[in-house]
Formats: sequence, C-alpha cells, structure tokens
Amino acid sequence: MNKNRIKYMRLLMPLVFIVSASCSYRVERAPFFNEESAPAMPCLISGDTTLLIVRDYFPKIEKVDAVSSEDYTVIPVSVDDMDTVMLVAGPSSRNVSTVRVTSGEESGVIVLKWKTPAGAAVPSMATIGSNMGGREFTVRAQNSPAGYLVLWQNTLLDHKFMSYRKDGEFTVHIPDNAEDMERSYIRIYTYNAEGAGSDILVPVRYGRVMAAASELERTDRQGWIMYQIMVDRFVNGNTANDWKANRPDVLPKADYYGGDLAGIDARLREGYFDTLGVNTLWISPITQNPYIWMTPFFVSPQYDNGYDVEDYYNIDPRYGTPEELRGLIADVHGDDKNIILDYVANHLHVESPLLQAHPDWKTPEFTPDGRPNLELWDEFRLTTWFDKHIPTLDLEREDVNEPMTDSAVFWMREYDFDGFRHDATKHIPEVYWRKLTRKLLERVPDRSVFQIGETYGSPELISSYVRTGMLDCQFDFNIYDTYIWATSTPEGSFADLAGTIDASLHTYGYHNLMGVISGNHDRARYVSIVGGDLVPGEDYKAAGWKREIGVSDTVAYRKLAMLHAMNMTLPGIPVIYTGDEWGQPGGNDPDNRRWAQFEPRNRHEADVFDTVRALTAERSSSMPLLYGDWYLLSADKDYLAYMRVYMGEYVLVALNKSSEPVRKVFDLPFGLQYDGSGSVAVETAPFSFSIVNSK
Repeated sequence: MNKNRIKYMRLLMPLVFIVSASCSYRVERAPFFNEESAPAMPCLISGDTTLLIVRDYFPKIEKVDAVSSEDYTVIPVSVDDMDTVMLVAGPSSRNVSTVRVTSGEESGVIVLKWKTPAGAAVPSMATIGSNMGGREFTVRAQNSPAGYLVLWQNTLLDHKFMSYRKDGEFTVHIPDNAEDMERSYIRIYTYNAEGAGSDILVPVRYGRVMAAASELERTDRQGWIMYQIMVDRFVNGNTANDWKANRPDVLPKADYYGGDLAGIDARLREGYFDTLGVNTLWISPITQNPYIWMTPFFVSPQYDNGYDVEDYYNIDPRYGTPEELRGLIADVHGDDKNIILDYVANHLHVESPLLQAHPDWKTPEFTPDGRPNLELWDEFRLTTWFDKHIPTLDLEREDVNEPMTDSAVFWMREYDFDGFRHDATKHIPEVYWRKLTRKLLERVPDRSVFQIGETYGSPELISSYVRTGMLDCQFDFNIYDTYIWATSTPEGSFADLAGTIDASLHTYGYHNLMGVISGNHDRARYVSIVGGDLVPGEDYKAAGWKREIGVSDTVAYRKLAMLHAMNMTLPGIPVIYTGDEWGQPGGNDPDNRRWAQFEPRNRHEADVFDTVRALTAERSSSMPLLYGDWYLLSADKDYLAYMRVYMGEYVLVALNKSSEPVRKVFDLPFGLQYDGSGSVAVETAPFSFSIVNSK
C-alpha cells in the first residue's frame, strides 16, 4: 500500500468493527460456505490490482453469481461466470477487508489482506479468557488497531456478536449455529494504517471454545507432529522382499537397504512413535521404480528412494504389498495417528511404459536458446528436468494433467491415507493443483485429504500455491535456512531469524499449517553442518561420498535441541526427519539417508532424544502451543524470545545461542501475569532454551 494511502487512512479510520446486519445470535444458514467447506484462506494483496480466482478459496462452488466488495472495484474477467475477477484498490481501501461471494441462495466472504511491510508497527491480539461456559471469549489488542474482522467459518459476524469493553478489548459470542457442528472456527483479523496485524484462530466444539488439547481429534491438524520416514532406510520387516542391484557401478550407499512397509508397522506396534511423541507419519514414495539403472543416457550412479517413478498405480514389491499397506494404515489409525504419502507428479523415469507410449508428454529437453533444460530451477521453473533419466511432464496440457491427477486420486480412493506430501510443487503448474484438489473433494467425500507441498523460494512464491482450492500448506524452508545461518556462521543473527518468522506469519497467517523442519532427505544433516564436519561452501553431496561425516563439535547437539524447541513452539506443523531425534550425522543424499537408528550412540544423542520427547509431550498437551497467538518479546544477535497465548494461558520461549548464560526480565503483554506479577524473569543457559508456562 502506498504512503499517500497510508496517510489518508490515518485521517479517516477511527477504531471501528467491520460489521454486517443481523439481529440474533444465529447467522443466516449458508450450508455450502459454512458447514461443508473449510474456512477460506485469506487472499494476499500486494498491489493496486489483484486477480482473484474464487474457486481457489471456495473449490466446491459450481457457479459464482456475484462478487462484491465495499473497498474494491470488482471487474469480471468473463461475462459468463464471476469465478475470476479483477480487484482494483481505491485510496480508502483498508489493509484488511473482504469480498462477498454469492452462489444461488448461499454466500460467504473471502478476507483480503494487504502485504505488510517488514518492521511495520501493526496491531497484535490475543485471547485472554472465555466465559459463559465457553460460549464467548475475550480478546485484547495492542498497538492501536483501526478495525477488526470477526468471522465464524466463512460468515462475517454482525456487531451484535461482539461486546466492546474498553480500549483494545472486546468479547465475541459464538453463533448458536455452531452448536450443530463438532468442529468450526472463529477467525479474527485486525489492521491499522501501517498494515495487517496478527490474526486469531479459535477452535469451537459444538458451540463451545475448546479449552483443552485432550478435546482434539487426530484430524485436527494444528495438533499434528509429523515424522518423515524413508521407507527403504527405516526397518527391514520382511526379508522376503529384499532386493539389491549387486552391480559394481551402484555403490552400496546408493543401493536398496531392505526397509519396507512391514518394518514401519513393526516399529509402530513396538511403540516407538508413542515413545517419541509423534502422531503423523510421512512415508517416502512407494510407487514402482525401475529395477535396472541403465538408461539411454548413462548408468545412474544412485537409487533415489522412490522418486524415480516408473508406474503410478503399483506398489514397488521391494516395499511390500497392497495388503501390507492396508494393514499399516489400519494400524496407524488404530493407534490414533495419521499417515500421508509422498507423491511425485512432476516427472517419470524414461523407461516408464507410460512415457514410452506418450513421448510427447515430456517438456522440451532444450531451452529456446539451445541449452540443456537441466536443473534450471527458477529460470525455467515449469519445464526444467531434474535429471536426464527423469523427464518433466508437461502438466499444463489437459491430456497430461487429466490422467496424472486421476492417478493421484487413485491412492486416496484405494487406500485410506490421510493426505499427500507433494514433491517439486513449484515445478508443477497451478492448473494441476486446482484440478487435483477439486477431484479429491468430489471423489473422496468421506474425509478431508491433507496436502503439503515442497517449494524452495520466496514467501510470495510459496504462498501462491497455498489456497483452500490448492494446497493446505508447504514446508517453510526459509525459517530452517535462516536458523542454520544464524547458528553456524559468525555473522548469523537471531534478529534475522525473528524477521524471517515475522515474514512467514504475515504471509501464511499466524495460525498456519506450514511444515517447520529439523531437516529432510534432500539436505545435509544439520548437526554435521553446525558440528564442523561439513565445510561451508563445499559440495555436501560429494563430501558424503568421499569421507565419513560425523559431528566434531558436540555443541551442535545442543543447537539441534534448540532447533527442535523452536519448531515445537512455533505456529505450524513440526516435522522431524528420521534420525534428527538423535542427531544422526551425514552429508547430502544419499549420506543423509543412512539406516535409521533407535538407540543413542553417545550421551549427546541420548540428551537430544530425551529433549525431543519432552518437547513433543509439551506441545501435544498445550493449547497455547497449538492454537496460541504469537507475540515477539526480544530478538538480537544471540537471543530470541517469544510467547504463545491462548485464553489467558501462555507459554514463553527463549533461545540462547551464545556461550554465556542470559537472564532477562520481560514485561508481559496483554495485561497477562506470572505469579501475580506483570513481569517474569527468564534465565537461559548457554546454547540452550527455556520454556516458561503460565500454568
């Protein structure tokens, strides 16, 4: 938003609620928008004109009859359907507003949020308590909010649902309609002249505020703690399906190890995941991969753990059988856990029968200027090949994306998975994601299919795929990368980490589902980077082939524990890559895909594991850590402190990467108290973290 508009807004915007007309504690029933659909994600505004595709926010809608807004001029792109419109901002457009969508007798709103500049003095909010048996709750705001939006599901609530008490404090009454729904949500947005502020998400169960984590179901995704498993490298549960290349040109580190679905099931039944405290398993691709590494171009130097897809409809026998997969899923669900499947849509192996039958499905092998179209990740994002033996598919074409989305839906219909992890998301066009999500809604009506994507890039690029009608979320690699930089280089700063977190929250929302990771199968192990066995600037993949990678500086284990503490206390879904619960070392792949370990090799690994267990227990039982409102307390080069607040309860987190203990006294925000005082003293040991609970 330009400076002239900000000045104009400062003059014209007193503290107001944005309201619509109503006269009771019931809202007009609109089943499509309120009961059958999830709350629509906000639309981010970054310029004076924005193209809005309504089905990105309401994917189940059949026909859009009208789109209107008090703050924006709405220009239809098509005369036949209002699904796609251009929003044009005016001089008085607020930093948070709405558009109303109408389809027949039903209607709902999409929240519009201007992109907030870094460092802007925007309002923050927190819930400070509930009353009337949980039928209402109180919100307190700071830093001069100019207005609020309060929504139940996709309905903008009337002013009669809110009682204003004093400056920055008001009470929200939950609509009576919510009594008919096991799960619904109240969302609140605020803004001032500087930009959009924080937001609030309150889960509601049959018309009452959810007060305890014990009320959550396994389908409540804010409660998820994810564990990433490379199937072949986890546990060998069935030696009858073992297979190795036994070729001199395939080194043992890149060959099959023997891990399988039966091994995961065995470890589940032994209670390892309960001991660790995770409740959602992400398993690597299990579709058929080639048995032979020879290609028309070369002999592949390594096996890629399921990512070189040959057949989209069959399980690779080296991993197991359909019966074993169904048994694993049933056991996971019987243990009150979730399981998601890693799925590769971007490319096929050159020997795939499907690609042999349709060679024209490939994107161009060469760029327009004659260069090989290989690993040009950003320059030719939607066409570049990952390698010569796995051509990228031209998923812009309907004759390609139609069967490819069908094959993805097959895995959700044939097996009772809870969702997908999607490989190479940014290299796949948006038309594919829209079509896939629409098909999942239509063809898998018995459950909500979770979808998390993988995109390396700016928050703007990452968020362009995060829509109600595309993906639920993606991995937040930017937070992970900034943490690595902050803890592994002399110039690294937690102040920059705080800035990255702030940018993520402003972009994805303060109650997002973004995956915050400890590492993954494509990255060198954090503990070896920080521990000094990997040299900054060297090729981490080559290092893993040439020498044994370990952990020279054991302080790295303490910094890894800090990373886990941050992930377990941030908004989003914490993701633990197998081995990071111990501090398993390694270079880049395949060295980061060693056999899983289930016992510590030294006291440092044992300490990390015990810390992770304590952190998962803390997160799983804490409503502030699951649904709490974020507030930054302090950030400098070596220190970061923040809070999560829910219904007056809070968790305060401090990270200290310096070699000296740090003691700080914080004035608590929102009128909160600790042992009867408005301030709290926090002492944090070197290379460690502190967690303070208000309870």
